[in-house]
Amino acid sequence: MASTGHFLSNFTLPPLSTQSKNLNVSQTHLVYKSQSCRNKISMSNRSSIASSTANTVSFDVDYYEKEFSGHGVSFESINNSCVIKMELENGSKASLMLPSGLITSYKPLMWHGGTVEVLHTKVSQKDAGEIVIQGGVSMNFNCAGDAGFRWSPSIWSLHDVRGSSDKYIQVELKSSDSKEMVDFIYLVTLEEALLGSELTITNSSSSSIQMIGSLMSHLTVSSPEATFAVGLQGSSYFCKQPLISNFSIIPPPQNEENVFPDTENEEDDDCASMAGDFSRIYTTAPRQFSVMDRGRRNSVIMQRTGFDELYVYSPGSEHEMYGKYSYVCIGPSATLKPVNVRPGAAWGGAQYLCNPNL
Repeated sequence: MASTGHFLSNFTLPPLSTQSKNLNVSQTHLVYKSQSCRNKISMSNRSSIASSTANTVSFDVDYYEKEFSGHGVSFESINNSCVIKMELENGSKASLMLPSGLITSYKPLMWHGGTVEVLHTKVSQKDAGEIVIQGGVSMNFNCAGDAGFRWSPSIWSLHDVRGSSDKYIQVELKSSDSKEMVDFIYLVTLEEALLGSELTITNSSSSSIQMIGSLMSHLTVSSPEATFAVGLQGSSYFCKQPLISNFSIIPPPQNEENVFPDTENEEDDDCASMAGDFSRIYTTAPRQFSVMDRGRRNSVIMQRTGFDELYVYSPGSEHEMYGKYSYVCIGPSATLKPVNVRPGAAWGGAQYLCNPNL
């Protein structure tokens, strides 16, 4: 395996499609309008595409196929979900689901000519027969504002598809509160050696809102014991309880003791072992670092913009290799320091999973 330091030097942060700072709403709207005027789904057509009840959401897959053909995407209806499959001509693939917005698979092209799954997912079934998928790349955000405003984006609709299979594919999702005062735009971009997750929050209300939460990526590994975080030396972090969402994969506790004491520390190793069970929020981490799995001979570079914090979690090595807990979780975070979005402004942040193994 080539050195991780060489990998890091070859990757630079891609430009964020959505500005990662507070912007004027009209400027942000112009960015999206210019990119998607041809294929954008009009509000008048929404009823023919996705219909919802109190418990289910159904999708018109045939409409999606007709509307977005020629962009390297395909659609499949599974139970009450729609799977959007993205595939480039070089063989790299990714899949995400509606209405959850969960990215369930990312298979980039590797040096040996094949593809390898980067993400870790767990599929289970509830007593009522409902299929539950956890892991992957997920969003967990909560907004709060004046007059008791509370909202969390959980139902996502398809807004646009751009690009082509020979260059890049970009899927745009949207989620809005009931009064459409706060909009979340989520851009998932598949490139030859990159999977991007870009988020923009637009506040059209008359008061500021605060957002807390994180993007979480469950990376599949041979075992946390063979996995290392490279490039975080000197970064300050707090030990915290694991971040919990509907998509988190957390093993049952080994004992009743609090194994995640709320303390502040500094990373003293540039190639830090992820063998132990830990949950950390880094507050001064660099904008990119690498996760290296010596067991699978694979590396992933994670880059972030907009978010100040970095979340890193390991379930530890007391589990079966290549099993359901053979993963580590990383992602940009706004947990200790909420994001404040002023009235009439927008904020953007992103995560990029880069493949250095070509």
